[in-house]
Amino acid sequence: MSNSKNSLPLSHAKGSQLLIINIQEKLARAMPKPDRDLMVSNITRLSQAASLLDIPIVLSEHYGKGLGKTLPEIAQHLPKHTKAKDKLTFSCCTAPGFEEELGQHDQRKQIIIVGLEAHICVLQTAAGLQQWGYQVFVVEDAIASRHALHCKNALHRMRQGGVQITNSESVVFEWMGDAAQPNFKKVSALFR
Repeated sequence: MSNSKNSLPLSHAKGSQLLIINIQEKLARAMPKPDRDLMVSNITRLSQAASLLDIPIVLSEHYGKGLGKTLPEIAQHLPKHTKAKDKLTFSCCTAPGFEEELGQHDQRKQIIIVGLEAHICVLQTAAGLQQWGYQVFVVEDAIASRHALHCKNALHRMRQGGVQITNSESVVFEWMGDAAQPNFKKVSALFR
């Protein structure tokens, strides 16, 4: 997994963790409906693909008491052992216990980020993960902000900062690598 500026990094199933940030009831309802629907659909597909390909999923919730739990349409596709890390900090990286949770899979140095909101928690978490030495991928069709300009600005800032901006289908097909992958038919069917 090269970090050279002259190469295009790809995500790898054996090196990845999927990080789902704050896809909670009240927060999701504040997003523009078309953006929310696209984001939820793509997070659901990424979660299902990650489960089929044995990729760990890390889940955060911001102030769960006030903003609610992870949307049921996403939660139902997560492995049973997935527990949300409740936080009050905007960056997951400053939340107690988060570094240890990622460290449970210390050979997996690529973090694939999806969630809310792009210009606050996603951006701050991406910056923190880079400081910790992770290779960060943000899935642009699986994030949102209340205002499209904020999301656009966050994507621009992250790209300028060396974060890999990608999309859900690219990530999944990079995880699989080729059509000989045993779960290829099940995973590729998620995107038809």
